[in-house]
Amino acid sequence: MDRVIDTDDRLLELMASVIAILTVPAPRETDALAVPIGQGEEWRLSHAIQLWETSPHIRHLLIANGNPAERTYTDLTPAYLRSLGLRRLDGVQVQPEPAPNTGLQATWIATQASRLEIEHLGLVVTPYHLPRVFLTVLKALRTPVRLHPVPVPVPPGEKIPETGATSYDLVPGEMLRILDYAGQGWLATPAELREYLMAR
Repeated sequence: MDRVIDTDDRLLELMASVIAILTVPAPRETDALAVPIGQGEEWRLSHAIQLWETSPHIRHLLIANGNPAERTYTDLTPAYLRSLGLRRLDGVQVQPEPAPNTGLQATWIATQASRLEIEHLGLVVTPYHLPRVFLTVLKALRTPVRLHPVPVPVPPGEKIPETGATSYDLVPGEMLRILDYAGQGWLATPAELREYLMAR
């Protein structure tokens, strides 16, 4: 019985965290956007580039590399980025080494945020993946940065290129990964998230 209660409590905390993250408002001005690529979801990168190209007040675009073991992995070459509409190059930072997991992407994003003295950072991610990215980046931050979600507008029924599953199908797996990663200390805890959001 205690185990069931413990699991229920963790799920309630998780749901509260997810809802809190998805309702964080964007600031009036944003210093930077960060996009972790993966799962063949080119729409993450193309959406980030579109926002970047139409928002000259944003000073930095951070593109975190992906996992070369994925069937749909694409090298982040200048030609590839140009094919997605990238024209404004000043301020673009691309993670040079592959990043096979969200933790490595988050560490690189946090390092760049510190190095570039970023104050407001928008995380451009597909909605199903956004809570885990937010919590992982928050845990990795070395300096105070105001994070906010920038969900990529992808319908829940859209098939993910890497697996053929839909975003809706992937939500349960993401929730389990959040619980697993939290148990390994890779994510901000619910208490850390609450403290961070209440201090905004």
